[in-house]
Amino acid sequence: MKTRLSRIRESISDSSILGALHAAIEQKNSTNAARVVAGYCWPWTSKKSPQSFDIVIGSDYRRRWNLDVDGSLWIVAPNSINEVGCIHTCQGLEVEYIGVIIGPDLIVRDGEVVTVPEARDRHDKTLRGYKTQVKATPEKAKALAALIIKNTYRTLMTRGMKGCYIYCSDAETAEYFRSRISGH
Repeated sequence: MKTRLSRIRESISDSSILGALHAAIEQKNSTNAARVVAGYCWPWTSKKSPQSFDIVIGSDYRRRWNLDVDGSLWIVAPNSINEVGCIHTCQGLEVEYIGVIIGPDLIVRDGEVVTVPEARDRHDKTLRGYKTQVKATPEKAKALAALIIKNTYRTLMTRGMKGCYIYCSDAETAEYFRSRISGH
């Protein structure tokens, strides 16, 4: 276990490390109190095609969005450890350990956190009307989108009462978080 966690810290953006993160969360799940969640950067293709995978990162990581059959009970359903949840299925609920997949909608450039609303899935209802709003009032629309994206990850990262593991799909963002991990 110690080797696996140090590997996570060494290479947060490597997709095989995402598999290790998921495995670490599975190990912490002995009391059904650990889950993996993500921002809205991947389409929900399994809704129409149940055999499809929604979150595909590299060649090693393939998962489906949260269980459709459990709805709001996703976070406590025993089989949900095999799925990835979203803000709507974990908001207001806590687990002991949470694994968070940070997608390309939140990146760090030169030490500054930047949001990329265009990197969210086009069906993301939290940014509904963004393209229209950005034409009318670009600064206001961008500020609102940034607030929504940052709040999504803040909410996801605060669901773990004992610990939070993160994976960043962007290497510079991974390095930013890595540099802030205590003891590193």
